[in-house]
Amino acid sequence: MSEITRVPLQPVGKGSLTRIWIGVILALLIGATAAWSTRYQGLVVETLKAGSGPSPTLGDVVLVNYAGHLANGKEFDKGEKVAMPVEGVIPGFSKGLQKMQRGGKYKLVIPAAMAYGAQDQKNPSTGEVVIPANSDLTFDVELLDFKSAAEIEQRRQMLQQLQQQMGSAPKGGAESAPQP
Repeated sequence: MSEITRVPLQPVGKGSLTRIWIGVILALLIGATAAWSTRYQGLVVETLKAGSGPSPTLGDVVLVNYAGHLANGKEFDKGEKVAMPVEGVIPGFSKGLQKMQRGGKYKLVIPAAMAYGAQDQKNPSTGEVVIPANSDLTFDVELLDFKSAAEIEQRRQMLQQLQQQMGSAPKGGAESAPQP
């Protein structure tokens, strides 16, 4: 049988209990904050304001407000009420969108490998490099809404039918009045 060495506990000094509780509370707060920032293969999705409901899928089209920044803070792109297919954007942005909910605000930190990789991104008009090769990107994104591609196609067809019906309806006004 092995021998147990006993170490006497030291009494907790005056004020120490308060410091212990503060430490416990801080640890819990830090843990809670970490829960709001999640990593996916190097991609960081930080929830700034939680949304609600389901998240978009790869086949959906989202409506977002966003601003994109380089690591040095320089803004390279910005848009309001922009519709974009989840599948039609850089991989990191696509994966991030699939972790969001309607009405939420998020910060995406996208590693270069999930963005544009080793290729410079240039302004098509000027040829100026807007995003240098191997750049990590940060996006502030507000997910306003999203629809499935099927819903959008259905609405497009309904609108087209409505336009056809309006075009074939009898026209009133000057054209129907007898000519003198």
